[in-house]
Amino acid sequence: MTKRRSSSNVLPNTLGELELGVMEALWDAPHLDAKAICDVMPQFRKPNLSTMQSTLERLYRKGMVDREKRGHAYHYFACVSRANLLARMMGEVIHLLHDGRLETILSSFVNVAADIDQASLAELEALIAMKKQELEGRDD
Repeated sequence: MTKRRSSSNVLPNTLGELELGVMEALWDAPHLDAKAICDVMPQFRKPNLSTMQSTLERLYRKGMVDREKRGHAYHYFACVSRANLLARMMGEVIHLLHDGRLETILSSFVNVAADIDQASLAELEALIAMKKQELEGRDD
């Protein structure tokens, strides 16, 4: 039987569920070794040590984490912030689904913010205003 890749992995640089879990752990507590990361993973998705080491090696090769040797073990920390990873992933989705019209992208952001709650829509407005001021300051 041939193992098929999940259809949810249509984006080329998307991280898997375990990789995202590891990133979460490292954002919460950087400089952990593989065993410590296994210990903080939720029980329902707790991998064995070998799987964790392989996952960390993949993340290291992808440039998502860095490591430093302490004694016999590597200690890992995230090289990419949560916001930066989210921006990368959103960029990939936009690139994959973009129809050439800027309106499609912008209306998607507004719809997502509005679906969360009114406060999120207001936060989006505030972020847009701040970005406008920042860009105007560069033009001066």
